[in-house]
Amino acid sequence: MAAAGAEAAAAAAEEEEEAAEKRRLPPPGADPESGGDSEDEGDSDSSGDGEDEEKENEAEIQRLEEQLSINAFDYNCHLDLIKLLRQEGELVKLRRARQKMSELFPLTEGPEIWLEYAQYSIGGIGQEGGIEKVRSIFERALTAVGLHVTKGTALWEAYREFENAILETAQPAPGSVPSPEQQQMLCSQLERIHTLFRRQLGIPLLDMEASYAEYEEWSEEPIPETIIKNYKKALQQLEKCKPYEEALLGAETPKLAEYQAYIDFEMKAGDPARIQLIYERALAENCLVPDLWARYNQYLDRQLRVKELVLSAHDRAVRNCPWTVGLWIRYLLAMERHGVDHCIISEMFEKALNAGFIQATDYVEIWQAYLDYLRRRVDFTQDSSKELEELRSAFARAVEYLKQEVEERFSESGDPSCTIMQNWARVEARLCNNMQKARELWDNIMTKGNAKYANMWLEYYNLERAHGDTQHCRKALHRAVQCTSDYPEHVCEVLLTLERIEGTLEDWDAAVQKTENRLARVNEQRAKVAEKEAALAKQEEEKAEQRKQARAEKKASKKAKKNRIGDKRKADDDDEGEWGREEEAEQPSKRHKGDGDGLLLEEDMELETGLFGRSGPEKPDRPANQKQKASTSRKDIPKVLHDSSKDNVTVFVSNLSYNMAEPEVKLKELFESCGEVEQIRPVFSNKGTFRGYCYVEFKDEKSALQALGLDRKVVEGRPMFVSPCVDKNKNPDFKVFRYSTTLEKHKLFISGLPFSCTKEELEDVCKAHGNVKDIRLVTNRAGKPKGLAYVEYENEAQASQAVLKMDGLTIKDHVIKVAISNPPLRKLPDKPEAGRASQFAAPRQIYGARGKGRTQLSMMPRALQRQSNPVAKAENGMVQNSPATSSEPAEEPKKMSNADFAKMLLNK
Repeated sequence: MAAAGAEAAAAAAEEEEEAAEKRRLPPPGADPESGGDSEDEGDSDSSGDGEDEEKENEAEIQRLEEQLSINAFDYNCHLDLIKLLRQEGELVKLRRARQKMSELFPLTEGPEIWLEYAQYSIGGIGQEGGIEKVRSIFERALTAVGLHVTKGTALWEAYREFENAILETAQPAPGSVPSPEQQQMLCSQLERIHTLFRRQLGIPLLDMEASYAEYEEWSEEPIPETIIKNYKKALQQLEKCKPYEEALLGAETPKLAEYQAYIDFEMKAGDPARIQLIYERALAENCLVPDLWARYNQYLDRQLRVKELVLSAHDRAVRNCPWTVGLWIRYLLAMERHGVDHCIISEMFEKALNAGFIQATDYVEIWQAYLDYLRRRVDFTQDSSKELEELRSAFARAVEYLKQEVEERFSESGDPSCTIMQNWARVEARLCNNMQKARELWDNIMTKGNAKYANMWLEYYNLERAHGDTQHCRKALHRAVQCTSDYPEHVCEVLLTLERIEGTLEDWDAAVQKTENRLARVNEQRAKVAEKEAALAKQEEEKAEQRKQARAEKKASKKAKKNRIGDKRKADDDDEGEWGREEEAEQPSKRHKGDGDGLLLEEDMELETGLFGRSGPEKPDRPANQKQKASTSRKDIPKVLHDSSKDNVTVFVSNLSYNMAEPEVKLKELFESCGEVEQIRPVFSNKGTFRGYCYVEFKDEKSALQALGLDRKVVEGRPMFVSPCVDKNKNPDFKVFRYSTTLEKHKLFISGLPFSCTKEELEDVCKAHGNVKDIRLVTNRAGKPKGLAYVEYENEAQASQAVLKMDGLTIKDHVIKVAISNPPLRKLPDKPEAGRASQFAAPRQIYGARGKGRTQLSMMPRALQRQSNPVAKAENGMVQNSPATSSEPAEEPKKMSNADFAKMLLNK
């Protein structure tokens, strides 16, 4: 159907062109806007403006023509040029521009164009065979767009009107008797109109009820039961299609989602003609969407497999989206699949090379597809043939083309790993038994900067191993040991393995000596690099320490300045005694409140600012019983101690949301799928708030093991961590961290990813370079992406190949960095002995929520503190010798009775 439409549109192009231009364009010399004469009726200023505008248009036309001579596939440039030529009334140039564009980009094959073309063809009805030509055009139009639900009716009605007009001319004159030939012609014409009505009523079209009523009125005989049955069936089908048609009417361009839903619906119904039609409708509005063409062509290739239809669709696809290399590759495969002549396929390949691809790698892909096609034409049972020579010539031309044309345009060859030359070497070695040519090609590959990669040497070694000899294998591995810089240990191991199996003692000794020398140099270089990195790290650490010290000095200077201001204050009354002076120095400075007559005391401050200086929801005048209830509610939370004897049936759950309401209920619903839950013990703080972790105890051990599978499950927007319940004091070597922290040569570390990148999108990028086993996107504890990922391949060769091709790749405007995974060593916790020693080394200070609590008063009388820690005071009250710096050991205070305590406090 699409092939017929393309043929009709192409045939109509020249005939329609002149008529269209005559309808749309003013005659030369006329005003394009008003359609009047070009003679200026205004003043000389307006005439000058018109001349200036005309000169600007001519300059713009010349610029657009030069741009198209450079890139003929610039779609918007074609449109701008045609618009200007139409405005200037340049009919000859306009016709030429339209013809050039139609050669590159196909005409739209909508119902309107088919209807206009069919009506235009009626003008030639008087010529010989004119009636049959018009009927042929109408039939092709019905085949192309006759199933269009909303616009197909107009085409059917135009076809019937044409046949009715012929019927009127065939009627005999009034009062005359028709001849047998006239009678036969009348019958056949009536049957044509009957057939058109019946065909139309069997198709779900808009306003088909009116067509049915028209048929009842026109027909002199009752409508057959089979036609009525088909009509009702079409009505039912129309009701199913209406929601999709209404969605298309209400949607905004490009309507891709609505069209895709319509296509999926028709796919389930399975009618090829309707599937094809909806694809054609979608493409008429979205002819520049490569993915839509790709899906359409894939359907035609796999389902319909009609040569003319398939090739026409592929041809229109590459003409609409010439910059998409995948469409050209599918076109070449379709042409080969349907047995198109070799010369035509070669011509199409040359067009593809001139299509103006946007990436260097696109040219590598199209060359590979064409070389694969040429290789399949060769009969390798013959020593020499025309096809084989053509294949070799194409390989040589591809290498030269990438070196000259592509590298000059993109500043890169697009094929850094020389995959085309590798394929050429494999063909020579495996299919032509020409190892000498294969070795020459591999020598060329290594000279292009690939000698430092171990996977390239191992690829060559495997080829020699399969089709060469041991001597060349040994020679290749010796060169690999000398040149490889990424994984020298790997090629050394392969060389030793070869000599262990096939080499003599002299070969073994030579290999051992060579590998030892090489690895010694490698380790020396790595040590220098590590030393340099350590020096840089030390410099950064010193700079950080200097910055930290500068901040500390700045802070100390501010504090000293503040203390100098505070030292000017003196005690108001000497009768307060030493107790009063010490208390004044210890307590924070008091603030004035109100008019300044009264002081805001410690207790009042606590009521106003809340506990530890934080604003609380309680108001100062809250009843005392409510305060007591709030303070004791935290202590009422039951403290359930963990039973280590049940570790085998218990899992530890962490990284939960602190705001989780009723964690026991929520987690019980979650973990009951693993088995019967015995108890859930959430951990709360002293204030009664959930701390984000808990213990889940099951009835049996099997359920606990199954619960570990819920690790990283997202709960309330955060990944939940589920780990075995292990006492680390008894098992200090137990590690919960499940990911490797050493060098993994088969795994990649990718950074710089956009936060919106999904696992599926990253897999689509990575699987082009090998078999991806696993992908892990790194997230923070809240489950938010960090722009990092680990990608695991099957082997090291695939991983190293992916590093070469993906490093520096752009994904969603983000340039990513790709390297072999080598995570830094994780910091180990301090040993328990050191921890205990540090605990005894200095007493633990008690701090509030924002440092040292301002309202935390010592419960030991200061007089008793003076006895145990004698200090000397200066005149201004500053301590001269602190207990920590005193050389004399502090004496232990003697035990005192209550009476002694009272005397001391009352200064008796």
